[in-house]
This record gives sequence, C-alpha cells and structure tokens, in this order.
Amino acid sequence: MDLRKLKTLIDLVSESNVYELEITEAEGKVRIVKGGGAMTQAYAMPIAAMPSPAPAPVSATTAVATSAPPVLEPETSHTVKSPMVGTFYRSATPGAKPFVEVGDTIKQGETLCIIEAMKILNEIESDKSGTVTKILCDNGQAVEYGQPLYLIE
Repeated sequence: MDLRKLKTLIDLVSESNVYELEITEAEGKVRIVKGGGAMTQAYAMPIAAMPSPAPAPVSATTAVATSAPPVLEPETSHTVKSPMVGTFYRSATPGAKPFVEVGDTIKQGETLCIIEAMKILNEIESDKSGTVTKILCDNGQAVEYGQPLYLIE
C-alpha cells in the first residue's frame, strides 16, 4: 500500500470518532487502531504472508470440563438503541435540564435525547411508553449504530 495513502488513513482515523479501521486490498491488509491519547497504531501485512492458525494438539489425558450453561433471566426491560453513529446529548443545550432522568415516566414519541451526526442534531424519540430505568450513555459520548441508550420498563 502506498505510504501517502496509509498516512492519509491514519490522519482520518485520528481526526474522527472512528476507533478502528481495517482495509483489505490486493497488495495487503491494513488495520489502524486509535490508541489512548494521540497514539495511533497501524499494521500492514501482505495477504500471502498471513499465517493460518495451527490446530492445537489433542492429548488423551486432556480433561474435558463440563459445566451447565449459564441461566439467563428473561429481560423485562425494553432497550432503546441508537439509530445512527454520532454524539449523544441528554439535553438540547449545554447546562439545560436533560430530556429524561431515571425514574421518569415517558410516552411513546417523547424525546429522549439528541444525537449529533455530521453537524445535524437528531432528536431520538421513545418507541415505547414506560418508565426509564437506566441511562446507558454519558453526555457527550460517541455512540455507534445499534448501541443501547436507554432501558425502559
């Protein structure tokens, strides 16, 4: 892969909300992962050089652990998920009262939060009436498509 193209990709990842980017081309595979601070890592590996994982040897003395699968309790809460990638805001303006708090009773269609995507503020409405039991995101947090935002009972 061209060094200029690689540098451009690293710059794009470091300046965006994207945490990880992986691109596969005929020349090879590139994976860029945004680190803690300003640290960005890039890995480039030709496709032909990618080793396949070796199977683990099996011995006759290997003990097989048997355990019952974990019992999951049925979830009674409804999850409101993010319909887009963007930045989560609990109120219309900084310092204003949040749209909803834990314990608030809401109606279907009521505004829960705002997600800013590409400088557009999108109001996210409740798709179910009920009581807000948990807020799963922090104000100003980047959210992904399908990420849980609220639990409603």
